[in-house]
Amino acid sequence: MTKEELTLEVIRRLKVAYPLAECTLDYDQAWKLLVSVRLAAQCTDARVNVVVEGLYEKYPDVASLAAADVTDIEEIVRPCGLGKSKARDISACMKILHEQYHDKVPDDFNALLKLPGVGRKSANLIMGDVFGKPAIVTDTHCIRLVNRIGIVDGIKDPKKVEMALWKLVPPEEGSDFCHRLVEHGREVCTARTKPYCDKCCLADICARNI
Repeated sequence: MTKEELTLEVIRRLKVAYPLAECTLDYDQAWKLLVSVRLAAQCTDARVNVVVEGLYEKYPDVASLAAADVTDIEEIVRPCGLGKSKARDISACMKILHEQYHDKVPDDFNALLKLPGVGRKSANLIMGDVFGKPAIVTDTHCIRLVNRIGIVDGIKDPKKVEMALWKLVPPEEGSDFCHRLVEHGREVCTARTKPYCDKCCLADICARNI
């Protein structure tokens, strides 16, 4: 089986196993996903979803968050860890959205990358989930699983994994595929404990078992 064939078969099986491919960060506006994905660094999505409730209660829109004192933001987001740097990035990002983009999130990948605290992973998430455009989100689950399965070989750098996947994953499948990898990585192909290969829908085609 070629890597292209393997990738398509993995996509097909994960669709069956996880019909709903959704982001696990709660948001109802694009700017809120920008905030949440920054807070999610080295923090669980579940905790982020709780913390942002207090943040949005006090600062319900881009303008109010842009005008907020950074120390106030830090106090609220501290439970997510790295409070000082995350608060600084969120404040600077919201200021740019307010002053340059009329409180809107740009739908251009390169423009997103210029926002404070936004890297390729975050920009791809926004492009895929908010704007419905082709996206490859190479988070830790994605990187671990595509290496284990054998879709890529020993590539750990997020950008290199992303570039490799662009060549293998159909553009319209990328965003959902990455969400399904996250679900599979949390439920079955775990990192901290031995993977549950006995209940994995990919066991017979995974490089780990061949």
